[in-house]
Amino acid sequence: IVGLLDEVVMDHYDSDTRRTEPRQDWMSRVTEDDPQYWKRNTEILMGHQQVFKGNIEILKR
Repeated sequence: IVGLLDEVVMDHYDSDTRRTEPRQDWMSRVTEDDPQYWKRNTEILMGHQQVFKGNIEILKR
Protein backbone atom coordinates (compact mmCIF):
# COMPACT_ATOMS: atom_id res chain seq x y z
CA ILE A 1 0.00 0.00 0.00
CA VAL A 2 1.39 3.37 -1.01
CA GLY A 3 0.45 6.76 0.42
CA LEU A 4 0.45 9.57 -2.15
CA LEU A 5 0.27 13.33 -1.80
CA ASP A 6 0.14 15.33 -5.03
CA GLU A 7 1.33 12.21 -6.88
CA VAL A 8 4.42 11.92 -4.66
CA VAL A 9 4.93 8.71 -2.67
CA MET A 10 5.05 9.77 0.98
CA ASP A 11 4.91 6.39 2.70
CA HIS A 12 4.75 2.70 1.94
CA TYR A 13 3.33 -0.33 3.73
CA ASP A 14 5.32 -3.49 3.08
CA SER A 15 3.14 -6.59 3.43
CA ASP A 16 6.22 -8.80 3.86
CA THR A 17 7.68 -6.89 6.81
CA ARG A 18 4.27 -5.61 7.95
CA ARG A 19 5.68 -2.15 8.49
CA THR A 20 4.85 1.30 7.22
CA GLU A 21 7.92 3.29 6.23
CA PRO A 22 8.32 6.95 5.26
CA ARG A 23 9.42 7.64 1.69
CA GLN A 24 10.01 11.37 2.11
CA ASP A 25 12.30 13.12 4.58
CA TRP A 26 9.47 15.34 5.73
CA MET A 27 7.37 12.27 6.57
CA SER A 28 10.18 10.98 8.78
CA ARG A 29 9.72 14.05 10.95
CA VAL A 30 6.07 13.19 11.67
CA THR A 31 7.12 11.24 14.74
CA GLU A 32 8.52 14.37 16.32
CA ASP A 33 4.96 15.58 16.91
CA ASP A 34 3.26 12.18 17.06
CA PRO A 35 5.54 9.37 18.30
CA GLN A 36 2.84 6.71 17.73
CA TYR A 37 2.12 7.72 14.12
CA TRP A 38 3.97 4.87 12.38
CA LYS A 39 2.75 2.21 14.80
CA ARG A 40 -0.85 3.39 14.54
CA ASN A 41 -0.80 3.60 10.76
CA THR A 42 0.93 0.24 10.43
CA GLU A 43 -1.88 -1.33 12.46
CA ILE A 44 -4.51 0.35 10.29
CA LEU A 45 -2.83 -0.82 7.09
CA MET A 46 -2.47 -4.36 8.43
CA GLY A 47 -6.26 -4.35 8.73
CA HIS A 48 -6.60 -3.08 5.17
CA GLN A 49 -4.29 -5.87 4.02
CA GLN A 50 -6.62 -8.47 5.51
CA VAL A 51 -9.63 -6.86 3.82
CA PHE A 52 -7.81 -6.82 0.48
CA LYS A 53 -6.90 -10.49 0.86
CA GLY A 54 -10.52 -11.33 1.59
CA ASN A 55 -11.70 -9.35 -1.42
CA ILE A 56 -9.24 -11.17 -3.67
CA GLU A 57 -10.52 -14.52 -2.43
CA ILE A 58 -14.11 -13.44 -3.16
CA LEU A 59 -13.14 -12.35 -6.67
CA LYS A 60 -11.45 -15.69 -7.35
CA ARG A 61 -14.76 -17.52 -6.92
